[in-house]
Amino acid sequence: MGLNRSVRVGVVQFQAGLDKADNLARLGALIDAAAEQGAELVITPEASMCDFGPPDLALAPIAEPLDGPFVTALSGIASRRGVTIVAGMFEVADGSHVYNTVVAVGPTGELVGSYRKQHLFDALGWRESDRLLPGDAGDGLVLAVADMTVGVMTCYDVRFPELARFLADEGATLLAIPSAWVAGDNKLQQWTALTTARAIEDVCYVAGAVQPPPLYTGGSRVVDPWGLEIASLDPATEGIVVAEVSADRVAECRERMPSLANRRWRVSPRLSR
Repeated sequence: MGLNRSVRVGVVQFQAGLDKADNLARLGALIDAAAEQGAELVITPEASMCDFGPPDLALAPIAEPLDGPFVTALSGIASRRGVTIVAGMFEVADGSHVYNTVVAVGPTGELVGSYRKQHLFDALGWRESDRLLPGDAGDGLVLAVADMTVGVMTCYDVRFPELARFLADEGATLLAIPSAWVAGDNKLQQWTALTTARAIEDVCYVAGAVQPPPLYTGGSRVVDPWGLEIASLDPATEGIVVAEVSADRVAECRERMPSLANRRWRVSPRLSR
């Protein structure tokens, strides 16, 4: 113990609209504010580039490639501030559908990696599959930020513990979960329960960045490997919160509760859609 240093993680609660330029300006200011509080990793919500809009809004004309204006702008912010940014966008797929993608941009401005949401939200009257394509089962994004290993999931993915376990098996000590968690009956309570559960069962930190009301629940939070909430934002507000995380804390909790070592099942993807 004691060989790892702590890392400051900033979580952004941000309401995206349909004006991409306005979204980027407001998002940039919030990332700057997190960096000013010492954040080395900043996590922003799902669809930070542009909101989903109404169900009949075509997303294909809005989507961008990974070397497009949104990622290029994030690269500039990341290199100027020396932070790693994890943010949600819509990525070009085909003429009618897009990928719901999370990108990770490193502190020198390089695109570290990307993750395409695997589980599409076809529930509670929503049909993401009408406009989105899923990422390939078995794909995952894991990146290093100082002494932490960060695994990436997106929103509805949190209901599927297999993906979180896969990322833990890949070495994740923190799960970053950009989200636009749709508002509704008991939805905020479910978000809180699910993010806490993923932290407890995988003995890792969870940092969830959520878009706020009225369309979404808000409730951005950081949970430690013992299931304790160590930072959160008022669900109704737009803003940031910064928390300190530590690989030592993960190691301590995994030593006390060796459930990952004691398990008798392995996780593998179902490769068919």
